[in-house]
Amino acid sequence: MKFFLFTSLIFITMTSFAHQTDSADITRILNDAYFKGIYEGDVNLLGSIFYSGALLFGDAAGKPYFKTLAQYLDGVGHRQSPKDSGKPFKGEILSIEVINSIAVAKVHVRMYDFNYYELLSFHKLDGKWVIVNKMISDVGQ
Repeated sequence: MKFFLFTSLIFITMTSFAHQTDSADITRILNDAYFKGIYEGDVNLLGSIFYSGALLFGDAAGKPYFKTLAQYLDGVGHRQSPKDSGKPFKGEILSIEVINSIAVAKVHVRMYDFNYYELLSFHKLDGKWVIVNKMISDVGQ
């Protein structure tokens, strides 16, 4: 019985540590690449954290929003970046939920005249977390 309890405690501790590490990795991706890439308009940085087949859905300014990753990166590359616009920008992580090799991050992004809430789906592929889906909704000011 003692062995079973000890083994269970070790397993729970290791699982908790793995989730903390994964959550920390996703936090770094969001802060160092996602928010930075959006702010600076850096399509190479953004492209490095998305799965190549990622799709983006939602609404922006009350209109339906659907883009492939290529369309999204093209749009980012051809717009004035928030950094160059001089307008305020803020990216904030609201929550991260990790379950094995999948995760969802809820983030809040204010840029230009948009007030986005976003759900970013992650999958750990070949030991690296990548965004496989992005859903956004502009809730107005």
